[in-house]
Amino acid sequence: MAVLTALPNYRRQGRPFLAFVYTIAGNKVADAHRAGARTRTQPVAEVPELPTTDRDPEALAIDADVSARMADLLDELPGQQREILLLRIAAGLSAEETAQALGMSPGAVRVAQHRGLAKLRRILEGDTGLAEQLI
Repeated sequence: MAVLTALPNYRRQGRPFLAFVYTIAGNKVADAHRAGARTRTQPVAEVPELPTTDRDPEALAIDADVSARMADLLDELPGQQREILLLRIAAGLSAEETAQALGMSPGAVRVAQHRGLAKLRRILEGDTGLAEQLI
């Protein structure tokens, strides 16, 4: 389909037509690999019916504390940056999907994400104990 779509733009430039087709195919393969790299899911043979509860109380308490600290860190960001980080990192949406959900351009989403992460980085640099616990 991509070849048919691009066909009106094809111009003879001394290269074979097959080179034009291979270029399009190569771009499609690269796009597929990029899309696959963004997918953070891992397929399993069977979906578990209940979440595993084999964690000890100490691990659960540490996880709850880390979650609370992350929520406090995110509360230090402006609302839009916080929302973008949650959609991009926690939900795994692409910049385009996030932009569509928030009514922004993908470039603006990337800039806001960069600024939000930079602010979190500055906060964590000032509190090494918190940084070590979160990592």
